[in-house]
Amino acid sequence: MFTAPDPGRLRLRTSTRAVLGVGLSVAAAELAGLSLVASITGGLAALLALFTVTDATVRRQAVTTALLPLAGFPVLALATVLHGQPLLRAAVWLAVVFCGVYARRWGPRGHALGIFAFMMFFVTQFLHAVPAQLPELYGAGALALAASSAVRFGLWPIERRTPPPAPPAPLPGTGLARPTTRQAFQATAACGFAIAAGQLISDERWYWAVGTAWWIFVNTASRGETLVRGFRRVVGTVVGIAAGLLIAIPLGGAPAPTAALVAVCVFGIFYTAAPSYSWMMFFVTVMAGLLYGLLGVLHPGLLLLRFEETAVGALGAALGVALVLPVTTHAATNAWIERALSCVHGCTAAAARRLAGDEQADPAPLAAELELLLGRVRLALAPLVHPLSPLRARKARARQVIALLDDCAREVRGLVQVAGDPDASHDARLAAACHRVEEAVHALVPSGARSFATRTAGAPALPPHHPGAEAALSHLHGLERALTELSTPLRTSPRAPLAPAA
Repeated sequence: MFTAPDPGRLRLRTSTRAVLGVGLSVAAAELAGLSLVASITGGLAALLALFTVTDATVRRQAVTTALLPLAGFPVLALATVLHGQPLLRAAVWLAVVFCGVYARRWGPRGHALGIFAFMMFFVTQFLHAVPAQLPELYGAGALALAASSAVRFGLWPIERRTPPPAPPAPLPGTGLARPTTRQAFQATAACGFAIAAGQLISDERWYWAVGTAWWIFVNTASRGETLVRGFRRVVGTVVGIAAGLLIAIPLGGAPAPTAALVAVCVFGIFYTAAPSYSWMMFFVTVMAGLLYGLLGVLHPGLLLLRFEETAVGALGAALGVALVLPVTTHAATNAWIERALSCVHGCTAAAARRLAGDEQADPAPLAAELELLLGRVRLALAPLVHPLSPLRARKARARQVIALLDDCAREVRGLVQVAGDPDASHDARLAAACHRVEEAVHALVPSGARSFATRTAGAPALPPHHPGAEAALSHLHGLERALTELSTPLRTSPRAPLAPAA
């Protein structure tokens, strides 16, 4: 619950940078004499820019960041004029929801632009912004994007030294089966339910239900994933509300301590987003309570209302994913596992070439991609390993798959480290070991393996006990063992009792 791998301390660095970027954005708005509402808008714009822009290259990230106002500012203006027209406001927001999810088919850029557009509509409801405030809201947003970009691309350009791995491509599909098309309809139906039910609970804070339904559909691919994500959002919200009662309410909106705690929450959001959705929602909920305290409207009843709207939004997401073009957990899980195993093969092949003397071969990017794919596998298997899952056989099988894939990732990380050591070289035994790993992957994913035995043939052999060769062989043997044991849970019926590995 409290620890997670952080290769290269990347999460730590990006989280710290986010605090600097958001802090500088808010400071710029305050120095410009803008209102509190504008400063909050600017801070949220900076947070979204730093959180959602995940293109594979720095240049593409800069272009996407520059495009955010084109996607978000028109939506911001439209939302401010619709406060008194509930039906039209709902129709427009649902259109934004559909387009925002559908845009994910264009990769990280479409994903970021869709989220930014949705959140500009949400921010307008959160702050009750009106058309007269648009000039300063636009000014705060522009200042925030400029300040956060200065930190991201100038002061602390982490991605220039450590290029981010490209996020895994969505699972294949055509027509209504295409993930972005399917999720666009699911999210729109879920948000429509959230709007209607949320307004029955509260005419003023109904938008929290819509925000909940929207965010549950981010980075999910199956019915089970969405249900578990909704459950985790509710759990994180409940714990965050409890913390808000103990922290945010006693502060009463005092500027200095509130600002310091908001900075802590920003760090927590970025640092926990990848390993734990519940922890991320805890920090989001605490931050929302602190912002309401700054606005002077925080009270215990508001936090209770926050929980009720979150529950309604989660219910809407559950109904949307269960009734509208559902995709089973089993189908999504198998697809992500096969992609992860193919990536294991690619990492091993690249490491073998590097150990054989090919200076151009670099397994590190593939190892980073493997971490992302394993994250998707864990997300896909989350419904099966959840404590409340009644499917004991499938739970045991899923846990074994996760444990063995984690073993694969650990051995791959060690192999990459050995391959990067200038003192490590190739020995004739590595070719045989790499070939056995290849065969093990091929047995699990017939279309995923390519022979790389010829790439290591003819490499100079070293003495049998060369330290680099011994370390590489140890990791390759560990990989072979884990891949062989994976055949038991992957090649038997998912409902059959799990037999112990031989």
